[in-house]
Amino acid sequence: MRILSIQSCVSFGHVGNSAAVFPLQRLGHEVMPVHTVVFSNHTGYGDWGGQLISGDVVRDIVRGIDERGGLADVELVLSGYQGGNDIGDAILDAVALVKQRNPRALYACDPVLGSATSGCFVAPEVQSLIRDRVVPQADLITPNQFELGFITGTDPHTLEETLASADQVRAVGPATVLVTSVFRPDRPADTIEMLAVCDEGAWIVQTPQLPFKRNGSGDVASALFSSHFRASGDAPSALGRTAASVYELLANTYAAETLELQLVESQEAYVAPVRTFEVRQVR
Repeated sequence: MRILSIQSCVSFGHVGNSAAVFPLQRLGHEVMPVHTVVFSNHTGYGDWGGQLISGDVVRDIVRGIDERGGLADVELVLSGYQGGNDIGDAILDAVALVKQRNPRALYACDPVLGSATSGCFVAPEVQSLIRDRVVPQADLITPNQFELGFITGTDPHTLEETLASADQVRAVGPATVLVTSVFRPDRPADTIEMLAVCDEGAWIVQTPQLPFKRNGSGDVASALFSSHFRASGDAPSALGRTAASVYELLANTYAAETLELQLVESQEAYVAPVRTFEVRQVR
């Protein structure tokens, strides 16, 4: 599968394209990364070197790919963190061009807005861009539970509330929703869940919750689920494979006591994770 991935890039560590590209390549996909920022490291460290890439530069790179015929067989477009309106517009322009070349292409958007612990950390204009313009154009979105609530103006906690919020956002555009972290109050202690909702139904998978967080794991989850779903069209299978891979990646990182994901060291987790987790249909 050929994938166009328009995301941030860091030299040290693994977020954005620096998290998504290698697992996809390890699965055998041909990935064309287009970077929206080129930084030394992710901004959670407090300082960094590098620069933002303008929307015009992103358009120019996509134009060059198109002139080589590189968009004709793209089956999946990925996007993640969007630092400003110009990047968002450039991504939407790229999606439109890809779909002109291949109407079967799927656009998967990770609507990066924030988390329940940190709140919303993007500028107000980016919030509006993602909620009002980007999400309706997406075929698949991969928000966390907080982001799902922000997009829909809801505050989901229970499974029923989360399903209702997913249905609400599906009504405005994206047919498929992966909620990457569900914290329902009645779940067993020390567990975390992912929920996939599409036209065919809804499924949930539960894994142990490790007592730490590392930047980039959501980028990996979004990339893996989107590629598995685009390849198979099977949401529960894509959900189970993604949960197993991401859990193993995080477990390896936790065991190594490193500040960055053990992305390369965990490469077998993307193709043959050692554990599997039950995927349960909830609707």
